Amino acid sequence: MKKAYVFPGQGSQFPGMGKELYESDTLAKELFEKANEIIGFRISDVMFSGTEEDLRQTKVTQPAIFIHSVILAMVNEDKFTPDMVAGHSLGEFSSLVANKALSFDDGLKLVIQRANAMQKACEMVPSTMAAILMLDDAIVREICLSITNDGEIVVPANYNCPGQLVISGSIEGIATACKKMTEAGAKRALPLSVGGAFHSPFMEPARVELAAAINATHFNTPICPVYQNINAQAVTNPDEIKQNLIAQLTAPVLWTQTVENMINDGAGMFIEVGPGKVLQGLVKKINKELIVESI
Repeated sequence: MKKAYVFPGQGSQFPGMGKELYESDTLAKELFEKANEIIGFRISDVMFSGTEEDLRQTKVTQPAIFIHSVILAMVNEDKFTPDMVAGHSLGEFSSLVANKALSFDDGLKLVIQRANAMQKACEMVPSTMAAILMLDDAIVREICLSITNDGEIVVPANYNCPGQLVISGSIEGIATACKKMTEAGAKRALPLSVGGAFHSPFMEPARVELAAAINATHFNTPICPVYQNINAQAVTNPDEIKQNLIAQLTAPVLWTQTVENMINDGAGMFIEVGPGKVLQGLVKKINKELIVESI
């Protein structure tokens, strides 16, 4: 049975995250302090003692989840034996450090640049997201396309699991989409409290900015394949990994398809590495028969 290690994205943060790790492990403490130096402020203090609101700051959320996930993998290196890895959105960066495609320092610097670029894109044009529950993916795509054809931008953003698809778009477009999705039979259409329309054309300025940073960063051949969000395929070529990582910002996260492809390639155990249990829940909804746990 092959082991798949998966790394969470935004929304998995919680007050106190990483504190026990920092206090119980010398290597973890060193890495947290290194992260504080790279970022330029004591993000560890915000992680350990900050409020939920503090952790929702863009400059904190993405680096905090990355730091927690990667340090967990590094301090458990003797038990970290992946046959394959994947990460949900931001988590893809964590997975690439864990499988040695990126160094800790370079990975963190890219995550900081990503967070800042996304924040700037969010401030340029108001946009948002919504979760659509229990409606066929094809119907969701059809409604998104019809609204886009009428002049507003609405696109699928996260294929999280069967019956849960997150959409991104303009404020007005998402409001229209929620109404139409409900009329089409969705159990719920929930607007999300987010800064903008992630994984949509609204992130194009961030994609351009991040592309320059990624292309200037050295990537190694990883120790195992990474299944990337953009195509849900196993990738080991560093140049291909880079291009897929750039494209990720404006394209949907194919998480359901990623997990299904990992299963088809022999994964029977999924181990979540990072704060929270979001991905464990999604993996179980994709396939109830899998062994799912966390480090």
